[in-house]
This record gives sequence, structure tokens and C-alpha cells, in this order.
Amino acid sequence: MATTAPSVPDADTLVVGGGPAGLSAALCLARYNRRVLVFDTGHGRSTHHQVNRNYLGFPGGIPTVELRELGRAQLAAYPQARIVHHAVVRAEGDAGRGFTVHAQTGSWTGRTLIIATGVLDHFPHFHGWESYVGRSLFWCIACDGYENRGKRVLMAGHTDTTAAEALQMHSLTDDIQLLTNSRSDEISPLYRRRLDAAGIPVLHDRIHSVEGEDGMLRTVVTRGGHHLKADSLFSIQGATPEIALAGPLGLALAPSGHIAVDTEQRTSAEGVYAAGDVSSLHSHQVSAAVHEGSQAASAANYFLYPAELKAA
Repeated sequence: MATTAPSVPDADTLVVGGGPAGLSAALCLARYNRRVLVFDTGHGRSTHHQVNRNYLGFPGGIPTVELRELGRAQLAAYPQARIVHHAVVRAEGDAGRGFTVHAQTGSWTGRTLIIATGVLDHFPHFHGWESYVGRSLFWCIACDGYENRGKRVLMAGHTDTTAAEALQMHSLTDDIQLLTNSRSDEISPLYRRRLDAAGIPVLHDRIHSVEGEDGMLRTVVTRGGHHLKADSLFSIQGATPEIALAGPLGLALAPSGHIAVDTEQRTSAEGVYAAGDVSSLHSHQVSAAVHEGSQAASAANYFLYPAELKAA
């Protein structure tokens, strides 16, 4: 009786996400001579207007959009790696059978899977808000606080986390206001006292509109009619990890809602790895994402070796 040969998977590793973590993982795997498919929707934190100044080797900084372009150009030198512009909506499988990812236009198979889908930031939404992101609307003090030394800064958020970051920002500028931008005000009495002691006023109101041009703020207008002069707006309103692929794969989540990983970016499912902001509660920076992508790739590559090539 004739037997059917097992089908060859489309890739050794499927990488879902084309930001710094996903591109770093793909590059590392390509250099191990692995076949890689990267699924990139062209969205995410690194597609905004911000300039990254924390990444070693780029004096003066580099726009994150340009960094992505350089990453894709670097990856193009490896014929075994390919970027496809499809949104993956579901993933299934296991380390024994392999993994399949599904998009609206097709399905692809791989022996391992790296999830680098990032997070969805809860930016304030006002007319034209996207043009301000990365120019005068930020989400990360570590990334953009230094450039706002001595400027008029408005912190948006209604929790103790917002209050804590406003106090941290105080080391860079004395001109800080906090706007809850929410129906609720959950700042505790302890942090109220700390804000008062630092001279940081709190306004319980919501953003109605902004005045500015070319992505640069001048004034934030609240629903209550207040006109708050500001050079920059820091959104400390949280972010939701993009974990839609985690459920069907049975991946464990951290208490924060991010995908739980170990120090090698391995998830709770064998053969599945996660890297970048989707797996991290802290250090949401490009440099951290690149490291985690490379670490996930090295772990996936080692998993792909036959048993005789692995150390006992």
C-alpha cells in the first residue's frame, strides 16, 4: 500500500509580529539558517512618529519607523526568511504536530512559533490624536522624558501609577499637571499627599480637544472648559497586551495579563515563545524587545535541533 509522505511545514519558525522583537527574532533565526516567516500588519508602537534615543549605536536617535525599515532591509539578505503582510487571527497546534497560523487569506505551518504581537496603548482619543503620538504625545518616561526637561508636561491618567510617574517626571521638570481623563479618580490619599507636597495639581476632568499643529501641542481643552497649557502629554492610561493567540494555544498568562515566559522567552507550551511588549510588564523599550526577540530565536533554534545535537 502506498503511503503519503508527511507534508513539509512552510517554515521552521512562524514569527507573528513585525516590530523590533519579531524582526530581531527572524534575523537571529535566519543566521541559524532556519526558514522563517514573519507576519507583519504594519501596526504597533514602532509605527508611530517617535524617535528612539535609548538604543545604543544611533547618536541623536533613530525614528522607530526607520528602524523597522532597516530591520526589514537587513533581513532581506537572507533568502530563507520572508515577511508576509497578513494579520494572523488564530494559531493552533503543538510541538509534536507543529503549529498552524490562520489569516483571512490563508494558513501557514511551522515547527515552532514566536508571538511578538505587542500591546494596544490606551491613548487619549481626540481629533487628530494619532498625528501627535511620538511628537508631543508619549507613553514612556524612559523613552521620552529626557527631551521634555523643563517643559510644560501634562500627565493623563486616574490611578496611583499615573501619580507615581508624575512624581518621577518631577526630576526632569517642575511644570507638571495631572489630568485624570476618566470618569473615575482612583488616586489614593497617600499619593494625593505626595502630589501636593511636590506641587503637582490634579484636575478631575476629561480631554475634549487639543490646540496645536504638526503634532505639537499648545493647549489641552477639557470637557469642563479648562485650557491647560502643555508642551507634551504623557498618557499613563495603561495598555492591553495583544494576546488573542494565547487562548487557543493554552498559554499561561502573568497576573498583569501578559504572556508568561521564562528567562529564555519560553511560554508554558513547548515550542511556543513570546517576545517584546506582549510578554513584558516592564522595560517596554526597543532595546529590550530586540534582546527578547533574539533570546526567543535562540531558544527556538535549540528546540529544533535533533536530540543528538543537544547537550545532555
